Amino acid sequence: MDYKQTVTAALAKALDGQLTADEIAAKLERPKTSDKGDMAFPTFTLAKVLHRAPQQIAQDLADQLDTTDFEKVEVVGPYLNFFFDKGVYSEATLKTVLTAGDSYGKNEDGNGGNVPIDMSSPNIAKPMSMGHLRSTVIGNSIAEILTKNGYHPIKDNHLGDWGTQFGKLITAYKLWGNEADVKADPINKLVEYYVRFHKEDVDKPELDDVAREWFKKLEDGDEEAHRLWKWFREASLQEFNDVYDELGVKFDTYNGEAFYNDKLEEVVQILKDKHLLVESQGAQVVDLSKYDLNPALILKSDGASLYITRDIATALYRDRTYAPAKNLYVVGSEQTYYFKQLKAVLKEMGVKSADNLQHVPFGLITVDGKKLSTRSGRIILLAKVLEESVKLAAEEINEKNPGLANKQAVAQQVGVGAIVFGDLKNERTNNIDFVLADQLKFEGETGPYVQYAHARAESMLRKAANVDVQPAGNQITDPEAWDTIKTLADFPAMVKMACKELEPSVIAKYAIRLAKTFNKYYAHSKILTEDAELPARLALVKAVSTVLKESLRLLGVQAPDEM
Repeated sequence: MDYKQTVTAALAKALDGQLTADEIAAKLERPKTSDKGDMAFPTFTLAKVLHRAPQQIAQDLADQLDTTDFEKVEVVGPYLNFFFDKGVYSEATLKTVLTAGDSYGKNEDGNGGNVPIDMSSPNIAKPMSMGHLRSTVIGNSIAEILTKNGYHPIKDNHLGDWGTQFGKLITAYKLWGNEADVKADPINKLVEYYVRFHKEDVDKPELDDVAREWFKKLEDGDEEAHRLWKWFREASLQEFNDVYDELGVKFDTYNGEAFYNDKLEEVVQILKDKHLLVESQGAQVVDLSKYDLNPALILKSDGASLYITRDIATALYRDRTYAPAKNLYVVGSEQTYYFKQLKAVLKEMGVKSADNLQHVPFGLITVDGKKLSTRSGRIILLAKVLEESVKLAAEEINEKNPGLANKQAVAQQVGVGAIVFGDLKNERTNNIDFVLADQLKFEGETGPYVQYAHARAESMLRKAANVDVQPAGNQITDPEAWDTIKTLADFPAMVKMACKELEPSVIAKYAIRLAKTFNKYYAHSKILTEDAELPARLALVKAVSTVLKESLRLLGVQAPDEM
């Protein structure tokens, strides 16, 4: 039963056309506590129209309202407070959740539209650090949320496997590298060379010229440059995939920058044919002054391509291959200006999906307030963080539940889930100062707290396995259950909001809220007491378990049945 619609209809009838249904719905508020009602209508804005005091308007409306569908309607100052019929509302909500199961909240708003998601995209020959976590888990969660809303996401790990950094890496390897060392410890050795290059080129700027020459050789198909590049790429991918497996993240394509190398010529030709390329100090640029943007540099003076050249080729390929309903780039906030330039160039080129290109920015992960950087050697390896988190989770579980049968598997789910949830509970544009111990707490706004609420619900269902729980006929009048029931009813709206805003934190914050209301209900009510309402209470527990598990799944977090 959609009570928002019911409240809107009752008010529309009483107002007799003075506000439209949409205007009424937009003004409805959710009181902070249930003792002030379940929905409230403020009358301030009607005072000017009706030339009466808001308090009087509220009272007049109350006198005219049909209250059949409500437990009661109270006037409190300028507010009309609506109290829902708890029995009817609980029965309707639980029936909807239990009948739909894990499909609860699913809709077809996306109409099957393709949505390529440019995400994760680590640079080859560099380890995955905590700095790579955000794009990976935000992109993965957005993909799950889009699917829930009827879209068809295409997760594209657009690997940084091309560009001037490979000229630097090849130069460093040729100067200081050793094949046996690299084979023994590929990523760490390659990073060591890369960091050394940036230290040495401070006093030896000629190294940059050598690096540019090597990258140009790579672009031109030089055999040695290509052999080294391929070796670096394969070694890196092997380590990346170990991390992705642990995070439970899968991709639909790994088309990195190198995939588009043979497509750059067409990009340049289109820009030339449309008379968009102009020369500037020997380089080729696109003038974007009509967008109040700086020129986009397409080709360097030596003819070498840049990130944007390859990103134009990528966008063109996605446009032709997927005809995207949206084309998303889950990339840090520092690249916001760059994506404005990319979108402007694509619009000038007449690419059909240019208007659907959307940068999905996110803030930095810092440690002790300092930014992470491979170049400076200040990195915290993501694999090491996950390993430490699982270890700490195992210690916590061993202390709380030493008899748990599958402790290591649960520790893996809790430890990894804590890192993922700890990121996604934050609004994505916020910066995060990472503290591992804070993520793993079983109390407070953490992943383990939500997972534990789900495990508690499952434990109760196991204890009452002999009780037949049906989707229909579950009226609950216990006021302690009321906040939990209303929160369950909110889930479909949260799914839609998370999709509209491309914001996983909407789901994470919802999961915390549901876990809190359920834990409060559990603390104040004897759920397993054998009386007439026991099946209805168990139906509520089952609904909570279902929605918590689905909320966690949308975030890319597993929900253990026991902890």
